[in-house]
Amino acid sequence: MKNILLLFILVGYSINAQDNKDYSKQVATLDSTLETLYLVISGDAGIERNWDLFKHLFHKDAKLIPTGKNKKGEHIARYMTPEDYMKSSGKWLYENGFHEVEINRVIQTFGNITQVFSTYESFKNKSDDKPFMRGINSIQLMNDGKRWWIINIYWMQETKDNPIPKEYLPKN
Repeated sequence: MKNILLLFILVGYSINAQDNKDYSKQVATLDSTLETLYLVISGDAGIERNWDLFKHLFHKDAKLIPTGKNKKGEHIARYMTPEDYMKSSGKWLYENGFHEVEINRVIQTFGNITQVFSTYESFKNKSDDKPFMRGINSIQLMNDGKRWWIINIYWMQETKDNPIPKEYLPKN
């Protein structure tokens, strides 16, 4: 009987410990929030992402909005919640590997809101020399006095017809 009681206590503690992860350091500053965003979606093939931490970055009403052209050549935007993103991209990220690396950042702040143009390069493996994709994440954030929240990420990939402008590339 004592063993069963001990088992219930340990299982209850384990579940409670998992539910109460402290991610406060990852959202304490603008830098830590953005670094965590890139870190949490990146990983080699076969590496599971920390989706709890990913969800923790976002405000409850946040959207992730990829843009581009559809098969008809029309410019479109797709609106997703963080959960939608996890469902639509999680398997691909796990199976293929994906590392998104920020190469430049332009920040504008007014009061407690911040807009970041974050230029990125994407690699399948951490050891790749050449990115398979580049683009710009337009990230809107809010600081509520306690932490930073991602409100939206609105992004577009670079194309031959639409290269990344110089002002959003690293200064050499």
